[in-house]
Parts: sequence; C-alpha cells; structure tokens
Amino acid sequence: MLDVKVNAPELQGGRGWLNTDQPIKLSDLRGKIVLLDFWTFCCINCMHIIPDLKNLEHKYANELVVIGVHSAKFENEKNNDNIREAILRCDIEHPVVNDADFKIWQSYAVNAWPTLVLIDPAGKIVATTSGEGHFDVLDQKIHDLITEFAKQGKLDRRPRHFVLEKSKLAKSPLSFPGKITADESTKRLFISDSGHNRIVIVDSTNGKVLNVIGDGNVGKRDGSFVTANFHHPQGLAYADGKLYIADTENHLIRVADLSAKTVRTVAGTGVQAAFRSQGGKTSEAALNSPWDLVLIGHKLYIAMSGAHQIWCLDLSRETVVPYAGNGRENIADGTLDDASLAQPSGLTTDGHNLYFADSEVSAVRSADLSPEGKVKTLIGQGLFDFGDIDGTRAQARLQHPLGVLWHDGKLYVADSYNHKIKIIDPNSHTVSTFLGNGKPGFTDGQTAQFSEPAGLTVIGNTLYIADTNNNKIRSADLTSKKVETLNIQNLLPPKEQPASKTCTQTADTDSDVGPNVQHISMPAHKLKPGVDGKLTINIALPKGYHLNTEAPCTYKIKQQGDALQIPVDALQATLKHPSLSYTVPFKTGITNKASTVTITIPVYVCDDGPQAICALKTLEIRILIQTSAAAPDSNLTLDCSVTAVKI
Repeated sequence: MLDVKVNAPELQGGRGWLNTDQPIKLSDLRGKIVLLDFWTFCCINCMHIIPDLKNLEHKYANELVVIGVHSAKFENEKNNDNIREAILRCDIEHPVVNDADFKIWQSYAVNAWPTLVLIDPAGKIVATTSGEGHFDVLDQKIHDLITEFAKQGKLDRRPRHFVLEKSKLAKSPLSFPGKITADESTKRLFISDSGHNRIVIVDSTNGKVLNVIGDGNVGKRDGSFVTANFHHPQGLAYADGKLYIADTENHLIRVADLSAKTVRTVAGTGVQAAFRSQGGKTSEAALNSPWDLVLIGHKLYIAMSGAHQIWCLDLSRETVVPYAGNGRENIADGTLDDASLAQPSGLTTDGHNLYFADSEVSAVRSADLSPEGKVKTLIGQGLFDFGDIDGTRAQARLQHPLGVLWHDGKLYVADSYNHKIKIIDPNSHTVSTFLGNGKPGFTDGQTAQFSEPAGLTVIGNTLYIADTNNNKIRSADLTSKKVETLNIQNLLPPKEQPASKTCTQTADTDSDVGPNVQHISMPAHKLKPGVDGKLTINIALPKGYHLNTEAPCTYKIKQQGDALQIPVDALQATLKHPSLSYTVPFKTGITNKASTVTITIPVYVCDDGPQAICALKTLEIRILIQTSAAAPDSNLTLDCSVTAVKI
C-alpha cells in the first residue's frame, strides 16, 4: 500500500451515477473518510473485495463513505443499465459512478483493477493500493483516521443514506440465475438461483417446482434442504441422485442428496485460497471462486475462476488439486502445467476433452483428459481482444463468454457480453451466431433477445438457457430456433432475514442436532493470532420465560479449520445446573487461519405462568472465525436471543 498525501481530484467526467439519486462531490463529503473502489464488473478480483468493502461500510457506517468508480474493460460494461444489473447482482450498497471514458481513472493515475484510494476527512489522498487482501491495512488506517480527526473535532459522524437501485425494483421469483443443468431421464432442470442463494429444481415439461434447496440467506450451513444455505452458487453437476454445487462466494463445493434431502460440504474450508495454492485433502484445501463443474466418473472437474485454473476433485480419494493452468492470468497454450488461463467460468466435456469458457480472454479452450494432456485455444486471442465477429479462428471474436455446452459434436457458447448464443465447430474452429441479435433485451420467438446469458443445458432437442440479467430460464428448439420463456409455477422469492450485528436465525425445525432447533448465524469475526482467549455465549430469553436450571444439559462444540485450539474437555460438557451464559477457553492459531465453529446448546425454557410449563429448545450457533494481526482483541462474545418458544 502506497502512502501519499495530496488533494483528491473531484469525481468529474462520468457518464452517470447509480445507487444514488444525485451526483456526489467530494467537496460535499468533508469530514467523512472516503474510499474509492476502481472496478469493472467482469473482474473476479474486483468481486473478491466486495465483502471487504461491505465489512468496512458496516463497521464504520457513520464515518466512512465508499464510492465505486466503474472503469469498464469490456464494451458491454460501459452501459449504465448493465452496470445497474451488476450492482444488483453483487448486492453493492454504495454509490457508483460510470467512468466509461476513464477520466476519473486517469485523474487518479490508476493502472489496475481493482484499485482502492483512501481519502481523509480533509480531502487528502492518504493511501492507495491495488489487488486483493488489504482489508486489515485499510481497517487500521480508517481507525487511525477516525481517532486523529475526532480529536481535532473535524470528523462528521452524521449518517449518509443513498437511494439504492434495489429499492426501485420489484422482487422476481428467480434472481440472476447463473448456471443450469439437467437430468434427461427425468426431464428435471437444476437451476442456480444465484441472487437468491439457492438451487431450484423444476420439471422441464411443465415448469412445476419440484424442490428448493437452501433457505435463501447468505451462509454456508449444511443440513436439510430447508435449513442449508449458500452464497451466490453457480455451477452444477448431477449424477445418480446427487447434485454437486459450486458454492462460489463461499469457496466451497457442496453436494445435495436428492433422496435424503440434505446438503453437505465436500471440499473447501470456506476461506479463499491463496495465489497458486496446491490443494490437498478436501477438508483442508482452500478453494478460490469455483464457478462451474463437470463430473466424469468419480472425478469432479472445477472451473476455478479465482485461481485462473481448472481443478480436479477426486471423490474416491477425497483430494482436490489443480489440473490445468499455472495460475497466471493470460492466454497461453501448452502442457497442463504450463498453460495460462484467465478466469475460466464455464465447463463441459465430450468425454475426451474438457472445454471451457475462458472469460477474461474472451476465449473457448480445451484441456484433454489424457495423462500427457495439453491446453489448446479454439477461439480467442488475448486479454483485450474481444468483439462480436463470426468466422474462422483468426477472424472470430467473442466478448466475455461465461457458458459452454458440448452437444451433438458442437460447442454451444453463452457469449454473455454479446447477449448471444453461438456455435463453435471444434473441427474447423469456426464460430456462427445461433440465437440473439447482439443487443440486450427480452424477446421470445424467432428473433429472440437475451441479456448476459451465462448457463446452458440440453434435454432432447431443446436447449435451456440461464438468461441471467432477465432473471429467466429460456428454451430454444435446436431445429427451428424458436425461443420460449419457461413458465416456472408457484415459485416465490425467499423470505429475507433481517441483517443483524448479533445474530440471524431461521425458523424452528427438528434435526439431527436436537428437537425444536433454532439455527443462528453470526457475522464473521477476527481475532488476534497466537494468544489465549475466551468465547462467551450469552443467551436472552423472551419476556415471560425463564430457564429451568434444574434440567441438565450437554453442550457441544465442533470446528472445521485451524483458527482456534479448544481444549478437548471444553468441546463437550454436561452441566447439572445450566445458565444463560457459557464461557469456553481457547488459543488462537497463527495469522490468516480460519475456523467454522458450530455450538449446540439445549435450553430448557419454562413460561412464567402458575404451572410453569417447560419445553426443550436447541440452539445451533455458527460463526466463521479468522485470525488477523490487525484484530482488536483475542476474546469473542456472542449475544443471541431466543425469539420463539413452542410450549
């Protein structure tokens, strides 16, 4: 991070503002700390820092204003409407200016996506940084600026509110469906309802909803279809009653058992992998934005978008390792180890080769499945070579394709930023437009329009398309090219749980952890590494109820990861006289480790009436804990409320 101290230029030269009802001037934000995020919505690195921005916005809600400066890489990204869709898709809650002509970019001497610029309350640039992984440094600098300017009496703590794009739109049954796959034998479609953080299963013949996997809340909880949750899932692969799910923003691979109606994690730690990670055991290896999946036998191939690689998960050996790509973002053919990929986002196979949409180089490429395999480019030239041109390999251009499908000797391509479906002949290396006129829109029939389609699958002679920005599933007859919109019956948006600084929870259910279970998800928390600490759980009962302190209870703690070291005798304990406060000692691991901690506590709750009728409530509390040198302390207190008691 570069420390500087110069006047911040005004934000002039943009083509429009979004997530606000009026343009914003830095001069009107004196007294506020301002963080500028230079981004482009195609960029996986830009996506990776959105959670950091959200955390900073929430932590310093009264002192910090984040402003996105969208400086587009692709032509499609220069359009205000398309940026609006990206804002909604990524759930961005701060103002964004469309810097399509790079005027603000140039005034700040930016040269990479993403770049963050920190401006103090006096309007001076005090720091600038590029790339990912700078949360701790930014957090500390913002804290120091607050301390400094508060002492001077020059800090404006009045909250600022902006008119967000999502407040202007009605909710739709599907929200930015990303990927789609099919079980041809039963005519079922499996849809990643990515914006709703769930998977929807429908009958392709009539659009009837057969099941929904996930409660719609952001999270990584395993369990039943009703209680499990995801974070913007994408790629899907189905076989033998099991649906494998690329849980993209959780950096996990999950599997849904369609008979047992349960979800469990099969790979990943829930923490983003470091650059050029080598993988390992499925329970220990971190992943990096898995975007699409292909299952061949007992091997699950993963388009690891954030790592610029293809990975292979061996389900029989429970290992997950890189398969193709050296991790450098570029387009270079060669051996599996030497080739360079660039944000692979779509994956398919003919049984001999993996074909993938290499989105950042606007390419479709292959990696053969032989022991001495090689990566070859079918269509594509370079990081900044894109367009909408059919023809031979030398002539043809795509624009940020996200989906590919092998069918009947041809490759169907979701040419996402051209709003088209194209066909590649892998023998002649030629490209032709199959569907779409190149303009974003929503029209059925023989002259169909799409808006950033991203997923493809086929049943018989019908192609199904995840039409992402239209929030629809479309179908196309492969012979007539007639396009229709699938009428999904009786599907509603999920019920939103309110955001909370303490906990969020789902409704009561019975599960394997105990009866009348209340699932509680806590916000992620950071602790200092290498020190002794205490975990305190405080439970608040509703008015009119009290705890039965004569009923023994046995609490249990499970963890996945290396952030905490909890003594064995503290992982499970039977209390003869339980209370509403529990304290557990631990020692934190080294820096940059993570643990998912699950605490199960049975609580015997009685009403205050004359007969004192009691009932058992089971609390299941989950939290992601990370170690960070910049964390303020080594102790953690979880405050949770029992909000419903069935007696």
